[in-house]
Amino acid sequence: MADHQEASVTLPSAPTSVATARRYVAQVLADWGLPHGAEAAHAIRLIVSELATNAVLHTRGQSPTFTVDLRLERDEHLRIGVTDDHARYPRRLPAAVQQDNGRGLVIVRCLTAERGGSFAVTPTAGGGKTVWIRLPWTAPVR
Repeated sequence: MADHQEASVTLPSAPTSVATARRYVAQVLADWGLPHGAEAAHAIRLIVSELATNAVLHTRGQSPTFTVDLRLERDEHLRIGVTDDHARYPRRLPAAVQQDNGRGLVIVRCLTAERGGSFAVTPTAGGGKTVWIRLPWTAPVR
């Protein structure tokens, strides 16, 4: 087996692309051996939904697309990155109880930490950024 497996999709920066990203990730995870109904698969889809939503909403039209990258590493870790062309890093916003938004990064960080993973943001060569997580993989590496 190679040192890793990779999958990637670039989507328009539009609200409908969030569901497309989630379905894409679910299919890749299933192809890599993580069943669709597994608890980890649910958490990963939620993380991707939150990161993709942030890429769409918070770039304010300054990034026409975003890319979701998945990398299953030989050391049995899954790395998921969402890249956009906007330089502004995500930041945790205070959310009032009555608000419907403002909790995405909190959700991502909590789900990642619960599973023993890590969260980071790195700049891209083109002036954008990648928000990524790295999680222990819970399915056999093929």
